[in-house]
This record gives sequence, structure tokens and C-alpha cells, in this order.
Amino acid sequence: AILKAGGAYVPLDPDYPAERLSFMARDARLAALITGSAPSQRVPQGEWPQLRLDELSPELEQSSPAPLPCDSTADDLAHIIYTSGSTGHPKGVCIPHRGVSRLVLGADYLPLGPENRVAQLSTISFDASTFEVWSALLNGAALVIFDKDEVLEPAVLARRLREERITGMLIPTALFNLTARTRPDAFQGLRWMLVGGEVIDVACVKAVLSHGAPEALVNAYGPTENTTLSTTHRMNHVEPGALSIPIGRPVSNNTAYVLDAALQPVPTGVTGELFVGGDGLAWGYWDKPELTAECFIPHPFSSSPGARLYRTGDLVRRRHDGTLDFVGRRDNQVKLRGFRIELGEVESALLQHPSVRQALVLVREDIPGDKRLVAYVAADSSAASLREHLVSLLPGHMVPSSFVLLDALPLSANGKLDRKALPAPRDVAPATDGGLPPRQLTAVEQEVAAIWCAVLQVSAPDPRASFFELGGHSLLATQVVSRIQETFGVPLSVRTLFEAPTIEGLAHAVEQRLNAIAPSGPSAIPALRRDGPLPLSFAQERLWFLSRLHDDHAVYNMPMAIRLEGPLDEEALEASLQALVSRHESLRTCFPGEGVPAQHVFPEPDVRLERASADSEEAARELLQEMTRCAFDLARGPLFRALLLKTGEARYVLLLNLHHIISDGWSLGVLYRELSAEYRARLAGLPSPLPPLSIQYADFAAWQRQWLRGDVLQ
Repeated sequence: AILKAGGAYVPLDPDYPAERLSFMARDARLAALITGSAPSQRVPQGEWPQLRLDELSPELEQSSPAPLPCDSTADDLAHIIYTSGSTGHPKGVCIPHRGVSRLVLGADYLPLGPENRVAQLSTISFDASTFEVWSALLNGAALVIFDKDEVLEPAVLARRLREERITGMLIPTALFNLTARTRPDAFQGLRWMLVGGEVIDVACVKAVLSHGAPEALVNAYGPTENTTLSTTHRMNHVEPGALSIPIGRPVSNNTAYVLDAALQPVPTGVTGELFVGGDGLAWGYWDKPELTAECFIPHPFSSSPGARLYRTGDLVRRRHDGTLDFVGRRDNQVKLRGFRIELGEVESALLQHPSVRQALVLVREDIPGDKRLVAYVAADSSAASLREHLVSLLPGHMVPSSFVLLDALPLSANGKLDRKALPAPRDVAPATDGGLPPRQLTAVEQEVAAIWCAVLQVSAPDPRASFFELGGHSLLATQVVSRIQETFGVPLSVRTLFEAPTIEGLAHAVEQRLNAIAPSGPSAIPALRRDGPLPLSFAQERLWFLSRLHDDHAVYNMPMAIRLEGPLDEEALEASLQALVSRHESLRTCFPGEGVPAQHVFPEPDVRLERASADSEEAARELLQEMTRCAFDLARGPLFRALLLKTGEARYVLLLNLHHIISDGWSLGVLYRELSAEYRARLAGLPSPLPPLSIQYADFAAWQRQWLRGDVLQ
């Protein structure tokens, strides 16, 4: 009715929170709200009139059935679908009539006609409903609306599909996988079925194909911004040894390009970002011209005025036959502890384990500054078995720190994966080497256990549990070994922890070393001779060499930004910086020499607190960006700079910038804590101490990502 009257509709799911519904209604600037008379506190209130259909029924029955005059065109707005937004508020995707008609009229990927009975499994506010509703109504078919409770239970879904004589449907991937594992015969009798939304499980496809699959079983891919579907792939069979299912080729009146960062096509078999175009493209985002311009770019290969492509953010590879393989999200490539990791690759390796039904891998930061790779797995196996499996397939840095075993990955009401419902690793008890009775810890084991608790942020770990099963990784291992050396005064290598990764085993190694030095007592660490050139560490040699090869001399800069709010004693801050540099020789070191570099340590701190001010946010951004990109001279130094930028009354940003050759990411946390302690100590000595200063530590990794891509610290 809305479309026939020449309007555009905005679907509002009554199960959404009231605040979200109100935001969407205000943001879309509704002209009217159509609902029923059933009372609901979630119906958004505003200046728009509410049209209650059941109350208007007598009046509507008297209306003429003749078609209304309508002058809408293919390019006019049909509806606005709201999706989640990075700003914390949903954003509206504006779909034109052309996008909907191109999706379901004359489709070359499915037999759509009046003989169909199409199941609507998703809510009206989900973009899959665009296909469900209009594939039926614009082709003269029947639309059968399913209840949410009927969708999430595989046995009930199978029964309802038979009862309603459903011939076709679009099912979310997670719901397909769930149903296929318990009722692979649930889809018998369907003429066609689209599966889309996430990466499909190969084993589930095989199960459905062997239990009476629909005549056309199709893997579908597409963002909301391209009207639900962009590419499809018929799954008639699965190739032997296949680890993934292609997402296929573009649907009719659609294009797909695989481009590199310079928007140039990549060769076959090479990973690139997917850009889609054609008649399915949305107008853009409602009332967000800047975001629209960022995501909907001018078509680099079209001569048609106004032609655009949508940047999906998805990484794909094109096969020799032209079909596309989904690789992962552009932002699904993470950098953890210096290594670049594709999360999809870890998930694929997990799914090769015979007992794994579902797998999801992500990076969590439940403890600020401690990012860990976490695997959520539905499997009939132990974490130790899964870890052993991955160790046999992947490098150590790609093996998750924690494995959370679940009966099944949680699903939302729409049948999609509910990431918010995933528990934190510390909420799940780690598996132990089980079955052995508890015993009293020795004195050394108690000390080692206390160190583990402090480093891993766990309580009462089992003495036989693996350090790595409890969430440990190589960087945390170095902290454990360092604290053990400090506590017991014995030499210990990180390799020892890898070889004996339990409290029991590590304590035994410590006891052996204590016994070895007992007769003569601990020996002092010999003083470093300083009567000649000081050599570089292996890591410093590598960075020195790479810095001379790299054209961008600022690529190894390590900036850290700290927001300061409140009265600030600038002299005390500068004195604290000088004390910090005096304490740590690396902060006053340079690396002269050509063929063979050496370390030169300045006897006195050469650090000054540079000062600047900015009268606007834009000016502050530009200055911070400029300072983070300023190159260091390794031969002359200094390799540590500090800038205090005043941004307002009692508001500052302290920017500390170091070269990677004298520091690493983990050490930045140490630097911050020591600087904070130095500053507070100086304030305590003042006759009238200033009010406490609010210090917010800006995560280095996040800040680095922002300035590397030209963004601004928020």
C-alpha cells in the first residue's frame, strides 16, 4: 500500500528496544506510522500520525479497489533498511525500486514464478526480507510468514516446511548449519533454497546433498547496500577435499570487481577487495553524505555518468572459471603480537577436526592491553585435543590462547550468529589433564602459581593445566619467566616454560636450578664492560638494517597519546620525563656507524617537553599527525620525543613518540606507568598538592592503526 501510494517504507521490528526504534523513527523523519491497536510501549512516539489498521478496517473496506495513480520511477526510494553502524547508532540504507525489481524479476539464478510458496523466515526489518517478500509478491507467488519459534528449532522447522508445502526460501547460514547437523533431510521437497549471510560449512552442505537436497541449493552472498544479493553459486556437489564453498558469480544486472588498494584489478587467484555494482546499488546511507561518499565510490571502469561501485570490505579470490571464493573481511585480518593473522584461516583449520561442528575465532581484549586470540568451538572434544590439532596445522602465533567449548554457537532471533552472547574466556573453566585428585602445592609451586595468577588474571589454576590453555602466549611467557627469575634468583629461559607449560613442571625446573646453585649461592650478574663499542641485540640489528632499506623513515615510529584533563604542572611533567630517561638507558641511546652499527648511550637525558597549542580539533589533528610522522635520526638521536599539546582550558594531549629500535608495544605500558608514578611523586612533594589529574591511556595498537591510515585519535 505504501509503495502504491508513491511512498517509501521503513520497517520497524517491534522486538527491537524502544530506544532504538525511536532513533530510527526520528532519523528517518517518518510521515506516518502504520501499526495495530495492540498496546505496546515500544511504538515510537512522535509528531507522525499513527494509523492503526484494525481500527481503520471499516473505512478501508469502503474504499475503491481501483489502482491509485502513481508516478514513481525505478530510481525512486522504495524502502530504508537500518543496519548496525560503527558510531553506535544504526544507519539507514536507502534501496530504490530498481534494486528490488532487479533482485527478483527475471532472475537468472532461481526459478521464481506464481507456482511458488515462499517462506519468510526473517523479520521485516532484516534485509533478507526484501528478497522473501518481493520474490513472492512480484512473481504472483504465495508468501508464508513463519513464527520465530518455528525457525530456531530444526525439527519444528522441518515439519512446518512440509505442512505449508514450501517450495522456496532464503535461510541464514548459521540456521542452515544448525538444521543440517540434526535434520539434514529437513529441506526435502523444496524447489530452491538460498543460503546466505556468513561462511557456509562444507560438511553441512554435504549432509544436505546426501539427504535429498532442494532442486537448486544456492550459496548466496551480498550486502544490504546492494539489495540483499550480489553473487550466487549452485551447490550441486562438493569437490573432494574442498574446505570452502565459492560465493559464485554476479547475479543478473550486477557486476563484481576484485581490486587492490589502488583500485586496480588483481590477477586470478590473488586476494583483493570485492567491489560490487549494477542496478542493485542503494542510493547510499540516509542523511549520511560523507559515509556514502566513502563507501560508494565513483566507478573507475565505467564511462556512464554517475556510475558507482560499493566497497564491501570483503576479501575474495577469483578462480580460473570466474567464480569467487570468499577469504574474509578486510578488517578480519588482525595483527597480534607482531604477526598478521587471517581469522578465517584459523577457523578453517578448526573445522578440519572431525569433532568440530562450528568454529569462530576472534580477538578479545577483556583485560586492557592484553589482546588474545580466542576460539569458540562447538565440538565433542577437549581444548587440549583442539590445540594439538591446530599446532599440527598452523604456526604457533596462529593458535588461539583460549578455547571456549559450547554446545552450539549462539544465534539471534534472525538465525544469525549472536556475537554479543559469546562468553568471555575467563567465564569458562579451562580443561585440565583431568581426573587426578587435588594435592597440596609445594612452596615453589605456590610461588609459581601466584605469578601465573597475576600474569594470566586467573584464580587458583590447576597445577597440571597448561599455561597456554589458560590463555598464555609468548609475550606473557616472558613476563612469567622474568618474575620467576626475580623471585627465585635463578636463570631461566622462556624455552623452559614452553617445554614445561604447567605449574608442576615449571616449579620442578626451578627447584632443579635452586639445587644446582645451593652450594655456592647465587652469583651476581657481571657488569657490562664499557671500554669498547656496545653491540646491538639481534632485534636491534634487524630494525637498523630495515630502517636503512625503507623509504618511509617514519614507518617504525611508535607513538603513544595520553589525554590529560585537569590542572597540570608542566615543570613536574618535564622533570618526570627526564627521570624516566635517566632510569632507562635505551631511551638515551643512539646507533652511530655505517657498516657495523654500535650503541652509544648518552650519560645525561636529552629530552625536552615540546609545547604547542591548538585552537580547534582540526588543528590538533593535523599537528598530532605531523608529529607522529616525523622521522628519527638513528645515528645522532634522540630517539624519544615528547609533545604537550594544549587543546583547551585544562585539557591536553601528551604525545610520546619513540623509534621501535629502543622500545616495543608492550614496553609502552611500562613507560606510561612509570611516568605516572614519577609525576604523582613530584606532586606529593608540593606544599599545596594539585587536584588529581585524570589520565586516560590510549591503546597503542588502536592509535597506530588510526594514524597509519590517516585517521585521528578519538
